[in-house]
Amino acid sequence: MGESEQLQKKNELDYVKVLNAVRELPFYVGKNLLVDFLKGNIKNRSVRNNNLNAIRYFGSLDYNEEKIRGIIENLINNNLIELAKSPSNKFLKILKLTEKGKREIFNPTLNKKKLKNNFDIPETKITENDRKIFRELDFYLKNYNDNQKKAIISDSEKILCIAGAGSGKTTVLTKRIEFLIKYMSVNPDKILAVTFTRKAKQEMEERLSGLGIKTNVETFNSFSEKILRKNWNTIYNRRVRVINYGNKIMAVMSALNSIGMKIDDALDLYFSKSQRKNKTKEELSNLFMNDCFSVLDFFKVKKQEITDFSGFIEPEKYKTAKMIYNIVRHLDSQMKILGLRDFTDQIVDTINFFKNNQIPEFEHVLVDEYQDVNAMQIELLDLLNSKNLFVVGDPRQSIFGWRGSDIRYILKFQEKYKDCDIITLTRNYRSNKHIVDLINSSIRDMKLPDLESNFQADKEIKLLKFENEELEYKFVLNKIISSEIPRNEIFVLARTNRQVNEISSLMKQKNIKHVVKTDENNNISAKKEDLTVATIHSIKGLEAEMVFVIGCNELNFPCKASDHPVIEMIKLEDYDREEEEKRLFYVAMSRAKNKLYLTYSGKKPTYFITSEMMDVIEN
Repeated sequence: MGESEQLQKKNELDYVKVLNAVRELPFYVGKNLLVDFLKGNIKNRSVRNNNLNAIRYFGSLDYNEEKIRGIIENLINNNLIELAKSPSNKFLKILKLTEKGKREIFNPTLNKKKLKNNFDIPETKITENDRKIFRELDFYLKNYNDNQKKAIISDSEKILCIAGAGSGKTTVLTKRIEFLIKYMSVNPDKILAVTFTRKAKQEMEERLSGLGIKTNVETFNSFSEKILRKNWNTIYNRRVRVINYGNKIMAVMSALNSIGMKIDDALDLYFSKSQRKNKTKEELSNLFMNDCFSVLDFFKVKKQEITDFSGFIEPEKYKTAKMIYNIVRHLDSQMKILGLRDFTDQIVDTINFFKNNQIPEFEHVLVDEYQDVNAMQIELLDLLNSKNLFVVGDPRQSIFGWRGSDIRYILKFQEKYKDCDIITLTRNYRSNKHIVDLINSSIRDMKLPDLESNFQADKEIKLLKFENEELEYKFVLNKIISSEIPRNEIFVLARTNRQVNEISSLMKQKNIKHVVKTDENNNISAKKEDLTVATIHSIKGLEAEMVFVIGCNELNFPCKASDHPVIEMIKLEDYDREEEEKRLFYVAMSRAKNKLYLTYSGKKPTYFITSEMMDVIEN
């Protein structure tokens, strides 16, 4: 290797070295051989027999096996490398460079999506003037820490509040609204608080009502719907109605007919054998229908024309992608012809109305869960153009990139609003010190400030291995039955709907009362006698004394299985999937107040559980 080549290799990003290694190896290899090649392990027989040590990327990574495997898994999860069946051994999985991976070698973009390379949170400054106000308002603020106090009373026009798990963000948000109305004499009609879910909206309204306050608390959709209803005749020149389940079925059937396909053929093409397993035709048809409409929504959210994405994916997925593209284009046309609209159209139509008509004026706009906003919601906020904007969120808990949310809006807030005030809430009031230490260590590589614990308690964190899922579920059920903890203080969390449904069925057999929350069904509240079984996506913002996170292996974290094939086809470019999956694991663990059980079956736990985390668990 020449001197210039050596210098080039030295300066290459680590993950690009892995991509180049896969490209330059003379034959397809599995994970174990690739790890040994990158480590420079000359003792490996395949390395010696095939003179792989003569290839320039041999020994290019001076890391331990755990870290190298993590880099490889990251590339697999971001679709830069794919796992494929070996042509010579059906039990062996080999690594192949994808088309996306080939492009990444010459134009590296993956690291630009990493949190650590995008966000530097400054330390919150508490000035002497701040302290003076704190003292004057001690009767009002005495129950809050200094950073919370500043978030409540700051008079900066643009404020980003980074609120870690369990740091009291909803309390701070409602207290700030109370402060604006009672102490700054802001007209309640001139305040708009925006949440993401109906449940969060209801909770905030109840809290404010308890403080004797009535103001505008909305979700993005409820706010838009009020605008549409008030200006119906101006916005629509004909009858327009919200699309229902029956309309969706008819539209998909019409779309299939337009391309000469039957539903059975579409389901066979769209779903793999494993995705079809244990599902009825009706269940598969519903998944297929929802996915088609989610693709349509995705293009609306991104404010993009519906483009033919089939040419940008792997050849074996081309027919599926082409079918979905044709269906989605037909759905879009049908909805316009029939005068149908959905939840996404609520916001789109409101935005279009605001561009040509008078926009309601608010002195203060406050936005919750800002890490989950999408391009369309940002456009709506920009049009409202309130002088005072207070947003609260947590990059650590950004877990909805797969449905169009864009973490870059919270990361680039300071870039957009140069004179903004950034206030961090890092004191965790939910979990004991051991759990806080564990969740901090789980995302150490994201370079975000650690949370601080507020109380000590006995440690009850377990990582438990089982031979199979049946034994894993049996342990969880027996532990619940023998526990004296109130059932509504117990969560059983899983990565996939399949696991939720399976353990729910076993609970029914044992007469264990519970509620089920999934990604499409998360508005149910548990009664005192009910425990909660849920996917992690549906449990965000909630907490429990005892939490079980089941399936903590490499099939589920990061998730290998998906009931939604097209989601990954069109969205992988937009976010770092592996990092989002790691944040999802963080969210799951951070629900626990005092007792946390991580269970798994199979050979080993997820590589998200690092050696640093094991030190916390075992010591």
